[in-house]
Parts: sequence; structure tokens; C-alpha cells
Amino acid sequence: MSIAVGGEAEVGSRPDLDGPGASAAAAAAADADAALDAYSAVVSTVARRLTPTVASLRVMVPVSGGRRQGGAGSAVVVTPDGFLLTSAHVVAQSSGGVAAFSHGVELDFEVVGADPLSDLAVIRVQGGPSLAAANLGDADGLVVGQLVVAVGNPLGYAGSVSAGVVSGLGRSMATQAGRSARLVENVIQTDAALHPGNSGGALADSRAEVVGINTAVVGPGIGQGLGMAVPINGATRQIVAALMRDGRVRRAYLGVAGGSRPLPPRQAERLGRARGLEVVSVVADSPAARAGLKPEDLIVEVDGVAVEDVGDLQRLMTAERIGKGLQVEALRRGETQSFRVTPCELA
Repeated sequence: MSIAVGGEAEVGSRPDLDGPGASAAAAAAADADAALDAYSAVVSTVARRLTPTVASLRVMVPVSGGRRQGGAGSAVVVTPDGFLLTSAHVVAQSSGGVAAFSHGVELDFEVVGADPLSDLAVIRVQGGPSLAAANLGDADGLVVGQLVVAVGNPLGYAGSVSAGVVSGLGRSMATQAGRSARLVENVIQTDAALHPGNSGGALADSRAEVVGINTAVVGPGIGQGLGMAVPINGATRQIVAALMRDGRVRRAYLGVAGGSRPLPPRQAERLGRARGLEVVSVVADSPAARAGLKPEDLIVEVDGVAVEDVGDLQRLMTAERIGKGLQVEALRRGETQSFRVTPCELA
């Protein structure tokens, strides 16, 4: 059927609604719906699996004549018998509090151990039923752009879920405990919305494996900017195990501060690498000072292991090296020198 209008025929079908163009548009819309469904399915599945394993914490601090609530945060169940992992700053200055779970159970918890230099802490609840424990993953396998889901207790809203992507890897976060400072390496940067109260909660991948413990919000205001999470990997698993076993983490200490610096061309060719750790300062009467290390020395090897930056040195300062003499190779005015350094325990 056609109707003459102004001398032209208007057909009953319209090119913008039918034909190849319309089919392509419909297919694109269907693909978008399918993608949204797949995304939603992943996020909802992760939320369903993880929410029972994440507790909302009411942290109590001692006051004269009793105790009061000093803050709030989140924690992740790591064993069915009541061990939970959280952020050290969440339970700072506290020995315990109350953990509330999504199924309505509230249990008192005590702080087993905290390590401010990694911003990780272990707490334990007692007297309740066997708990659903989260599966811990490995953040070393993450890639930028990968989907991640955060579960926690933002602004006091227990069991909240947000989703986003890994927006950056290889970041460093400065931590401090007393006069000791340290860089937490390979911190995960995410755009999943984090707010105060998310700290200590889970950052999980699409398999619902916990790959990070949410620790900080970076931005000009609450809930703006980027979130950071301490990675779950081989190094942090050792920290968690030490906290569960001993209530603390023992670290060796040399007493140097420095940064990565390019090696002189001749030394770089000889060693087969481009950088070393330049000593910027040496703490008085520290193991490094007693061994003769000085500012401007360029450390290239410790105990037979190549050192290129602060992270390389930190990884070597483990408990088993406390009191053990280490051979330190350094460049001083372009010449290689050897130093025998015996680390003490980081106080």
C-alpha cells in the first residue's frame, strides 16, 4: 500500500525501522543485553559467595571505666574456626570488638596480631558456629582492566557490594609504625567505589577469590577518586601466617634508606642489569653503619641476590636473616666493595 503525498509515494515500511540497518541495530542491542546480563551474573555470583564471609566490625577502644566504640570496618573470614583478616589501621589501639555477619550472628572478637607495616591484621571470633571462609587468590596474576568486586561495610551499610576494574598495578603505599617506615609493594588500584568502612573488606576477582584487602580511598573527598587494596600473594600470605601463629611479624633491619639509581655503564654491562639501590642515609649505630656503609654507596647485591630498588631489599629482610651475617656488595666511587652486615630485628 502507498499513499501519494505531494506527488511522492510513501511506502508502508520505513528504512530506519526495517531492513539490514534495523537488523544490525537489533543485533547490537541484543549483544549489549547479553553483555550486561553476563556482567551482572558475575557480580551477583561473587556477591552471593562472598557476602557471608565478610563481617562488619564495631571496634571498641578502652576508656576510663570501660570501653566505647572507636571505629568501624570490615573483615574477611579466612578459616572456618574463626580467624578473620582485616586492615591493621581498623583495629589500631584496640584489643577487640564485635563482628556482625550477614546471617544475623554477632560475635565478640579479639585482635590476634597486627602489622602496621603491611596494614594487615588478624582477629578471631569465638563461641559461634563454624563460619563460611573465603577462598584466597593470587593478586600476582591480575591484569589492568580486569573485573573486581569489593564487599564490605562502607559508611556502616553492612554487606554492600561495588564493582569496577583493576585500574593500576605495581603501586606502592607508604606505611609507618613508630619510627619505622616501609613501602607496601604491588598495591592494587581499583575504581570500584570504596568508602570509609570498606577498609578490611574483600576485593575479589570474577571467581570470587579474594585478591586484596581494601585499605584506602584516594581522592579529594569521601568516596571519590581511586581505591587501594593490599594484595594477597606469597608475601602477604607469609605475613598472615606469622600473625596467626605468633601475633606479630619479625623483620630484619639494616638501617639504610635509599632509592633506585642507574648503574654506571661499565658496571651495568658487567652485572647484566641497569640499576642498583643508592644509599641516601644511614641510621647512626645501625647494622649498616657499623659495617661501614655510607651515603652514596650503590648496593647491587645482598646475600648473593641482586638488588635494584627498595622493594628488593625489603623482600630479603625476613625473620630468618635476623642475627645472620650478610654479604653486601656495593659500588663506592665506581669500585666494588664488600661489607659484612649482621641485621638486627626491626623494633
